[in-house]
Amino acid sequence: MVCSKICSVDVSKRSTRLEDIAALAGVSISTASRALNDSPAVNARTKQTIWKLAKEHDYPFRRYMPAGPIGASGTIALVTPRPQGREGRLSDPFFLELLAGVGEAARERGCDLVMSHVSPANIDDLNAAMTTSRADGVIFLGQSTLHSAFNRMAETDGRFVVWGAELPEQNYCSIGSDNINGGRRATAHLARLGRKRIVFLGDLDPPEAMQRQRGYAEAMEAAGLGVDPDLIVPAHFEVESAEASVDSMIRRGLDFDGIVAASDLIALGAVRALLHAGKRVPEDVSVIGFDNVPFSRYSRPALSTIAQDTMKAGRLMVSKLLDHAGEGGGRSERIPTDLIVRETCGG
Repeated sequence: MVCSKICSVDVSKRSTRLEDIAALAGVSISTASRALNDSPAVNARTKQTIWKLAKEHDYPFRRYMPAGPIGASGTIALVTPRPQGREGRLSDPFFLELLAGVGEAARERGCDLVMSHVSPANIDDLNAAMTTSRADGVIFLGQSTLHSAFNRMAETDGRFVVWGAELPEQNYCSIGSDNINGGRRATAHLARLGRKRIVFLGDLDPPEAMQRQRGYAEAMEAAGLGVDPDLIVPAHFEVESAEASVDSMIRRGLDFDGIVAASDLIALGAVRALLHAGKRVPEDVSVIGFDNVPFSRYSRPALSTIAQDTMKAGRLMVSKLLDHAGEGGGRSERIPTDLIVRETCGG
């Protein structure tokens, strides 16, 4: 038990020792040591007192500090590989939605979140992110080009889960949306509206965007429209890149009456370019995005999109990590997507 009055100990003329902290807190040396190591054998109030005293008296304790505030049942580290097809920007609106989903799920489980500064680019970086973390597990928000590296790491360390696509011969757990069906539904909807020349606009390198393009191609074939390579137009996951791509399409005289975008940011850039060129949306060109980020409903015209359930995604990633610790996170899962029809495509 902590003394109601802090004991008087003169530590002004020498370096503070563990026994000094114990005496100041009115506890045994062993209790002070356990508290500084965040042992569950010490109650939260005693820990708080001892951490506060250690800080006030410059006790060199920081190497023992837990990854987050004391009292948490666990700690989850978040790592964002770069590039992810979204340029790895923390300000990306979908990334923030996904981060909120993970944060809410972690809070429900009594866990702290630690955002890592590391942006792994190879297997060595991944191993460093795992072995130097004091967290109970790591969530990687994006696969980038690291699929093979994740497979290799899963052979020796299963304390991680990845947000991303499920790929062939995958040995690690990934949680992600049903990108193929999302791309298929968006394209099929435009085809039902009578659109014949539908563009797929997006970066095809990231696995998720590649799967969305696959769904687009399947829907085009099913509608009897075929896949015209000229209608597969690259654009990075940002408004400016998409705007420039659509400007180029218009200047080249490309004939198109619909756009399926790989993200909402790309779709918004497309709408900006179309309106600037005097095109009417959706009368002349219908547009559908992907993500359903919050501002998509407030754009003018309001953006039709494919919704991803980021709250469910967060719960799945956290539960896989905590409930299957050391087992590779269990089996991968796909989250259903939903078509949200607003003003940019009509119907």
